[in-house]
Amino acid sequence: MLKSYSELLKKIELEIQKNPYQGSPQNLYDPLNYILALGGKRIRPVLALMGCELYSGDIEKAIPSAMAVEVFHNFSLIHDDIMDKAPVRRGKPTVHEKWDTNIAILSGDLMLVKAYEMLQKSEQKHFQELFSVFNKTAAEVCDGQQMDMNFETQTDVTETEYLEMIRLKTSVLLGCSLQMGTIAADAPKEEALKIYNLGVNMGIGFQLMDDYLDAFGTPELVGKQPGGDILGNKKTIMVIKAMQTEREKIQALFMDKNISDSDKIEAVKTLFITTGADVYLKHLSEKYFDVASKNLKDLKVDESKKSDLNELLVYLQNRSF
Repeated sequence: MLKSYSELLKKIELEIQKNPYQGSPQNLYDPLNYILALGGKRIRPVLALMGCELYSGDIEKAIPSAMAVEVFHNFSLIHDDIMDKAPVRRGKPTVHEKWDTNIAILSGDLMLVKAYEMLQKSEQKHFQELFSVFNKTAAEVCDGQQMDMNFETQTDVTETEYLEMIRLKTSVLLGCSLQMGTIAADAPKEEALKIYNLGVNMGIGFQLMDDYLDAFGTPELVGKQPGGDILGNKKTIMVIKAMQTEREKIQALFMDKNISDSDKIEAVKTLFITTGADVYLKHLSEKYFDVASKNLKDLKVDESKKSDLNELLVYLQNRSF
């Protein structure tokens, strides 16, 4: 783990630990503490602190924004896991598996409320702008999730449509995190917009990497059982690319009710490799990380202040291949 990233991560972990959620009925609040305690990369809150650090030495200004995006992200994971019927999150049972679906839905709803409560702790002079950015992003994440679910039953999904879906579902929250950090630091508006674009491009590259890992990663690396996207018939870039030459085979595997989960995963992965879809995805991911690097160079701050964010970009791009 990167040194500076680790230091900011410790700051976020301390904030989570010193603010446990308590209330009655207890089984409504316990899932909030449970999913936050599962850890994860905490990329979004760390990005909020990094965005603030670029323009201000006082990262405390961005703590409310950082915590708001982390709590919101975990709210979305609880609901996503229900919709995806996912049994494992970060190596542990998902909230709906550990409790039940109704509790998971309500606890997720409560987490969304708590995210806005966190945001209210921001400096008053910034709150309206932060609220506007956060609210827009929250709605876009929902748009992206619905697109993702729609794609499961669509026979034809284009690469453009898929990239737009992951931009909304995943990438805008990374852009929002960086932008909120710069707003808290009183950065010029044009800089806040530029760093938002950096986060979005980073997010697309990051999500493409996650798609690759979902198929070819290990449980230790991804924190869940690989192959979930394949079993869910997700129209990832690799599926879209492989279907250009092996449409009938992919569709047959997706429609086969008798094939075992392990056989389905291995058969689809083999098609990804033989069609070159895995290599295509890697190159596409690199393209978005390259654009993010150019976005970083365009920021009007001292080059020495960009090193932490640049190291993170390199780290994320190369974490599996």
